[in-house]
Amino acid sequence: MSLHSRSKSRCPWAGTDPLYIKYHDSEWGRPVHDDRKLFEMLTLEGAQAGLSWITILRKRENYRKAFGSFGPEKVARYDKKKIAMLMKDAGIVRNRLKIESTVSNARAFLEVQREFGSFDKYIWRFVNGKPERTSWKATKDLPSKTTASDAMSKDLRKRGFRFVGSTICYAFMQACGLVDDHLVTCFRYRGMRQDSRLPNPI
Repeated sequence: MSLHSRSKSRCPWAGTDPLYIKYHDSEWGRPVHDDRKLFEMLTLEGAQAGLSWITILRKRENYRKAFGSFGPEKVARYDKKKIAMLMKDAGIVRNRLKIESTVSNARAFLEVQREFGSFDKYIWRFVNGKPERTSWKATKDLPSKTTASDAMSKDLRKRGFRFVGSTICYAFMQACGLVDDHLVTCFRYRGMRQDSRLPNPI
């Protein structure tokens, strides 16, 4: 990590881990409109339940391999044999309910795409199509859920999604830029407001 990178003022949760810092600087809070990336983040946020986000970040590449680069069409076809194989994969969180929910969520995801044309069009309705900009001064001020995440959670559950409680949905909203919760002291706070159409990282 460069001296310039270390000297930047960031949201405290980014800490000092290079992987965490890279995620904070290049991904967190940037608007995502790619369905595959949205499915990835919805899956990873659900996998995080009860764990730390850095644990999931460290397993991210393994998740991409295990779940076909998060192509929902491919994951939706996973059967019991495939799930049994994933339960032996030490590279991911070996929780049967989380693995099975990823498969059933992929099927529900495809249904949403068929109904709305894309998951992107569906999910951004919960913030009226544009990022919600906040101006928090401290991490303790950030909510764990909001009225929007409550509505998202309720509707996703109605459509058959699992591991989509309101807190998970809010974390998903933060990660995918539906809400920009970078603190006012963070260098990304000003940058995000200067360009609300930043490209998604590869």
